[in-house]
Amino acid sequence: MATEPQTTTEAQGGAPCPEPGPAIFAYDGSDLAGYAIEQAGFQLSANREALVVCVWQPADVGFKPMKGKELHAAAANEVEAAAKETAAHGAELAEKAGFRAEPLTVEAAPTWKGLVKVAEDHTCGLIVIGSHQRSGLLGHLAGSVAAATISHFQSSVLVIHKPE
Repeated sequence: MATEPQTTTEAQGGAPCPEPGPAIFAYDGSDLAGYAIEQAGFQLSANREALVVCVWQPADVGFKPMKGKELHAAAANEVEAAAKETAAHGAELAEKAGFRAEPLTVEAAPTWKGLVKVAEDHTCGLIVIGSHQRSGLLGHLAGSVAAATISHFQSSVLVIHKPE
């Protein structure tokens, strides 16, 4: 006898699961961040709403500007404009991967704080982030955006590793 697929946690006696909010894609203009968006297209349902977030800081740019632009970190308006361009590029990648994507920038330091704040403000249940595969003691001790995001976000984080 076939049963209806469950979309709730009723089998465990819990309340129904909420509808998933938009996914957050952490995008800094790097190949790794682009790869994470592409791979998420294979892992997540098609046509899901997504926010492509570029976190920026005036003192430390924090992302790779498009088209090789040289930025003066003290000129916050230049940095913010470049972050908007970077987020827009990431949103284009997300659209190609099958998401309904909107670019978004946030000024924050460190980067994980900006990602978590956006996720909380937009009731997002998932942050997608690319991460370098580090090995050995350095890999366990070195602080990274992915590790910090995981430890500070109260919901799910999908970490995408790019094979070497």
